[in-house]
Amino acid sequence: MLSGIEGNVQLDGLEARSKAGKVITIRQQPVMECSLDILTDLVKYKTVTLRATGDSIPVAVAVANVVTENMLKGNSKIVDILVDSESQVPNGPLVSIIAITIEKMN
Repeated sequence: MLSGIEGNVQLDGLEARSKAGKVITIRQQPVMECSLDILTDLVKYKTVTLRATGDSIPVAVAVANVVTENMLKGNSKIVDILVDSESQVPNGPLVSIIAITIEKMN
């Protein structure tokens, strides 16, 4: 199962609120394996926020598309997408961050 943190995630001033849902950090993982884990969490929590940084962003976008367009087509929707960037060290390079909130309907 993917590691996740329940509650809110702070994105440099942008706050992704998950209504009694779960916030899951996406890393470099196989898309289908991750999608199945997200599907399981959507059954439990009804709202799931995918959070990814840097090179993991394409994986998070692919997982969101697989879940909403293939696995739960018509029964889920992407509620919110937040994009931001942060510096790991002062005056260092910026790292992109994305938070995609998926909600299961029904």
